[in-house]
Amino acid sequence: MKRILFLIVIMSAAAAAQQSPHGPIKIACEVCHSTDTWTLRTDASFNHSTTGFPLEGTHQAVACRTCHENLVFTGKSTDCASCHADVHQEELGPNCVRCHTTQSWVVPDMRDKHQETRFPLLGAHRLINCEECHARASTHHFAGTPITCITCHKKEYDATTAPNHVAAGFGLECGTCHRIDSPAWPGGFDHNLTSFPLTGGHRAVMCVACHTNNKFEAISANCYDCHAADFRRPTSPNHVTGNFSQQCQSCHTTIAWQPATFDHNATNFPLTGKHTTVDCQSCHIGGNFQITYTDCYQCHRTNFESVTSPNHVTANFSHTCLTCHTTSTWNPSTFNHASTAFPLTGAHTSIDCQSCHKNGNYQLAYTDCYQCHQTNFEGTTSPGHVAGNFSHNCLTCHNTIAWQPGFNHASTAFPLSGAHTSIECQSCHINGNFQLTYTDCYQCHATTFASTTNPNHVTANMSHDCLTCHTTAAWQPATYDHNQTRLPLTGAHTTIQCAACHINNNYQLVFTDCYQCHQPNFVQATNPNHVTGNFSHDCLTCHSTVAWQPATFDHATTHFPLTGAHTAIQCNACHINGNYQLVYANCYQCHQTNFEQAANPNHVTGIFSHDCTTCHTTVAWQPASFDHATTHFALTGKHTTTACVSCHTNGNYQLVYANCYQCHQTEYAQPTDPNHVLANFDHNCATCHTTTAWNPSTLNHDGLYFRINSGTHRGQWTTCATCHNVPTSYAQFTCFTCHTHDKAVTDGHHTGVSGYSYTSAACYSCHRGV
Repeated sequence: MKRILFLIVIMSAAAAAQQSPHGPIKIACEVCHSTDTWTLRTDASFNHSTTGFPLEGTHQAVACRTCHENLVFTGKSTDCASCHADVHQEELGPNCVRCHTTQSWVVPDMRDKHQETRFPLLGAHRLINCEECHARASTHHFAGTPITCITCHKKEYDATTAPNHVAAGFGLECGTCHRIDSPAWPGGFDHNLTSFPLTGGHRAVMCVACHTNNKFEAISANCYDCHAADFRRPTSPNHVTGNFSQQCQSCHTTIAWQPATFDHNATNFPLTGKHTTVDCQSCHIGGNFQITYTDCYQCHRTNFESVTSPNHVTANFSHTCLTCHTTSTWNPSTFNHASTAFPLTGAHTSIDCQSCHKNGNYQLAYTDCYQCHQTNFEGTTSPGHVAGNFSHNCLTCHNTIAWQPGFNHASTAFPLSGAHTSIECQSCHINGNFQLTYTDCYQCHATTFASTTNPNHVTANMSHDCLTCHTTAAWQPATYDHNQTRLPLTGAHTTIQCAACHINNNYQLVFTDCYQCHQPNFVQATNPNHVTGNFSHDCLTCHSTVAWQPATFDHATTHFPLTGAHTAIQCNACHINGNYQLVYANCYQCHQTNFEQAANPNHVTGIFSHDCTTCHTTVAWQPASFDHATTHFALTGKHTTTACVSCHTNGNYQLVYANCYQCHQTEYAQPTDPNHVLANFDHNCATCHTTTAWNPSTLNHDGLYFRINSGTHRGQWTTCATCHNVPTSYAQFTCFTCHTHDKAVTDGHHTGVSGYSYTSAACYSCHRGV
C-alpha cells in the first residue's frame, strides 16, 4: 500500500513538470481531448471567438492545422497576409477586407468598391471591363492607373474632326466639353462658361458656323461681326443710308432675326397714342432716322398754320401743341383754362371762346370780373352799385354760376343770422347807405332798448349788449343767463320773478351770499334761535336753494361728529339754553351725571377715567364692556367669567397685580400634598396651575426633572412624599424608598464606575432617563 502511494506521488510530480505542447494556453485539456484516447475528440466544441479572432465564412470549414502549422496555438497573427499571399504585392495596402470577405475570395461588387477610390465609376465607365483601363489587371496590379481622361481617350481626341481638336489646339481637359457621367462620348461644350452665352437661335447652329477655319479663340461677341451681311441687306429701312447703329440687339433678338422691334421709348421721343400705329417713313421721310425733333410743331406745322377757328398764327398761339391737343387724336382739342391766370368756373365753362376773346384776341390779361362785366355793374339800380360805391370785386355778391342772387353778408363785420337773414337790405341800409360800420345791436335797436319797461333798461342801467338777453331769432322772449354773474341761480331761485330780488328795478346788486336777501328768515328763526345762538351768516351750512325747510346741519364738520344714539336725539338735549357754541370734545362733559351715579362699579371711588369710550359706546350707555387686555393683566380662562368685584374688592380698581399669588395667596397656603409653604414653593403659580382651572395642577416633572409619569416609574408612586422624604425641601429626594439594595452588593456592582457613591443623587446622575 505504501508503494502505491509512493508511485502516485512520483507520477503527480512528473505530470506537473510536463509542459503543454500548445504553448501557454489556459484551456482545459478535456475541452478537446478525452481519457479514451489523446486524439482530438469528434465532439470537440472549442469556441474560437474567445481568442479575439472569430471564425466566419469559409474559415469555419478549414482544418485547424491549415492555419496552425504546429501544436503551438498562441502568438498566431490575425493579419490576412500571415495566411494568404498578397498577389497585389502591397500595392493596395495590408487591409484585405476593404475588397475581400471571409465568404469568398472573389470580389462580387468591385464597381461599388471603386466608388471609394480617387476615380469613382460614373456613366459608361461602370459598364466596361476592368482590363480596359487596368492594363496589368491579369497580374492583379491595379494601382498607379492614371485618372486623367486623355490617358485613355487620346485616340478619340486625335480622331475628332468636327471640330478638329488638334488643329484647333483644344486643351487636354476632356471634362470641359465631355461629361464623365455621360453614357456616351459625344458631349457638349457649355458655352455659358464663356463671355458669349448661347441663347435663342444661336443654340441650334453648328459650331463651325461661327468658328470658321477651326478658330475658337478671340472670337468677337459683337453681333455685327457675324451679321454684317444681314445689316447691309435690308432696304426698309436701309440700315446703311439710315446710319443705323451696329448694335443689332437694339431691334433684333437671338430668337429670330425677323420680325425686328425698335423701342422708341428709349429715344428722346417716346411714341404714344396715334404715333404708335403710323409707319416709320411717315415721320422719317427720305430714310432720315437721325431726327432730333422733341416737339409737335416740327411735324405738325402745316396743321398749325391751316387752323382758322381760332387762327393760331394771328392769335400768336404757342407752338406747344400739347397745350390743347393730344397724341390720341388731333381733334377735338381741349384747352385747360385753369393753367392761365383766369380759371373758368360756373357759366364761364359753357360759353364760346369768342364771347370773351373778341376779334381773335387771345392775349387777354383780365384777372377780375369788372373788366368784362362793367356794363352789368353800372346798369344795376337795386341797389345802385355806382351810387352805393360798391366794390368792383363782383365775386363779393355774384358768382360764376349765375349773376343773381347776391351778397354774402358773412364776409362783413356783421354776419346775418336769425331774423336778420329774411329782412330787406333797405330796412337797415336806409337811403342806400351800404357803408354802415355797425357791429352791435344797439345801433339799430336803440328805440327798442329805450321803450322797454319790464324791466326798464334805461333806469336799470342795463348793458347795450343786447345779445346778453336777446337773440337774432326773435326779440321776445328774452333769456338772461344768471350763471354769468357771481350768483348763479339754482333750486327755487330759478323759478322766482326777477323783481322778487331786484326790488325797485335794482339790477346792480352785488350780493354774493344768502344772508343779504334772507336776513328776515335768519332773524325770525326761533328753533333754534339763530341770533342768540350766534349762528354763522353762511346759510348754506344748513339750508339749500331747493327749499328753506327742512334744514340739515352736518355735525361731522365740527370737532364732535355724531354717531350711534347721538344721531337721533334733539339738538337742545345737548345744546341747552340755546348754547350752540359748545366746545366739548369728550363724553364726560355731557355724561358727568351718568358717571357719578354709577354704583356697580362706583366710578368715582374707583377713580375711573373720564374717557367714557373705554367701556361705553355711542350706540347705547348699557351694556358697558371693558377690554381687560389693555391692562397689564389680560384675562384668560376662568378669569373671563368671574365678577369684577371678586378681584377688585372694596371697589379697588387701581390694582397693579401682575402675578397670581397676589390674589391666590389663600390657595397657595392651603395645600398639604405637597405643602407649598413648608416646601417654600415659588410664588409663580403658573408653573403648575393654569387659568382654566386651579385643579388639577400640571407640573411637567418628566421634562423638567425626572420621568415619573412615563417610563418604568409610571404608576410606581402615590404621593410626592414617596420620593421627596424631606417636606421642607423638594430639592431633596430618595431612591431607596423603593430600591432597597444592599449597599455591599450595590458597591460590588459599581466597581470602577467613576463618581459612584451609595446616594440617591448619584443614582439620579446616571439613571435619570429610566
